[in-house]
Amino acid sequence: MMQEIIQVAKVINSPLGITAEDGQKVFDRIRQGIVEGKHVTISFDNITMLISLFLNVAIGQLYGCLKEETIRGQLKVEGLSSDDMELLKRVIENAKKYYANKKSYDEAWQEMEQ
Repeated sequence: MMQEIIQVAKVINSPLGITAEDGQKVFDRIRQGIVEGKHVTISFDNITMLISLFLNVAIGQLYGCLKEETIRGQLKVEGLSSDDMELLKRVIENAKKYYANKKSYDEAWQEMEQ
């Protein structure tokens, strides 16, 4: 199986993983690689700031369009500090819960907005 390494800092042209737009760029690259059957490694080398919004878009939304087994088998993450790895774990757990019951979550959000 082919391998692809995605350098996050190069994809977003910044050391800051803080915007949804940049997260979408990373997500698009990851998803494309996995769908093409590649083993994808995401490198966070040279990223100096990372927030959950970015990770939700870049990685969390993978759980809405791909099977968890596929993600686990084809995606590897490297270059994260232990704090950022904990943040990523929380993002993934929340994404799994959300996509497992998306309709209920969306309805709850709509009720709160009214």
